[in-house]
Amino acid sequence: MTVNRVVPDLKTRSMKDAVAFYTRVLGLRVVMDHGWIVTLADPQRPEVQLSIMTHDATAPVVPVASVQVDDVDASYQAARAAGAEIVHELTDEPWGVRRFFVKDPDGHVVNVLAHE
Repeated sequence: MTVNRVVPDLKTRSMKDAVAFYTRVLGLRVVMDHGWIVTLADPQRPEVQLSIMTHDATAPVVPVASVQVDDVDASYQAARAAGAEIVHELTDEPWGVRRFFVKDPDGHVVNVLAHE
């Protein structure tokens, strides 16, 4: 399995204030907006991204990072085989990703996903 992208996820109380901060201070631009999650990117290097979340639409927690992989099913099986705690089961989400949430050894929740 290959990791294609890693994006930090930050929880916010005010999406409006957070988007204003990252666009004004760092010059990032909104590249995805689902209301509850906004992803911003550097206009010159679109692979440099940051996501801001008020909550997660289907999972119980906001993850600290999203890791896009080429084979999310293999990643899920590896996590299960390792005895890792699955926080959000492997799910096909309505916005076009297949994902699960897993806790790392320090308790950080990571969103592991693949685009469909």
